[in-house]
Amino acid sequence: MNYLGIDYGTKRLGLSVGDGELKIAVPIEAIRVTTWENVGRKIAEIVKFRQIHKIIVGYPINMNGTVGAKAKEVDCFIRLLERFVAIPMERMDERLTSENVGDLRKRSGRNRQNLRKSGAIDSAAAVLILQDYWDEF
Repeated sequence: MNYLGIDYGTKRLGLSVGDGELKIAVPIEAIRVTTWENVGRKIAEIVKFRQIHKIIVGYPINMNGTVGAKAKEVDCFIRLLERFVAIPMERMDERLTSENVGDLRKRSGRNRQNLRKSGAIDSAAAVLILQDYWDEF
């Protein structure tokens, strides 16, 4: 079963793909947000091309466990995606993902600004979201 991990953002969506049996996620090119309609079409293309069976979307729950404004944005994003793809989607708590991605960046020695512009940080976060999902389930 193939999975797509998404790290939601208003400028870019980080993406990862992986095989649920092997439980190994790899980053793929992030999507730059131009219009949400365009994002929906691009996700639909990826789902079809990579034969994705399930989408896991990072869900930014507040540190105290409450659902805030950013998580509500993700809920809206998921509703948008449901118009373009008819596969199961799940939310994955991503509270500590950014911290872990920062650690990866430091170890890589690459410039944060270059990584951010390229979408590499966003897609690295999507890898962690997918790996965390498999670790939990």
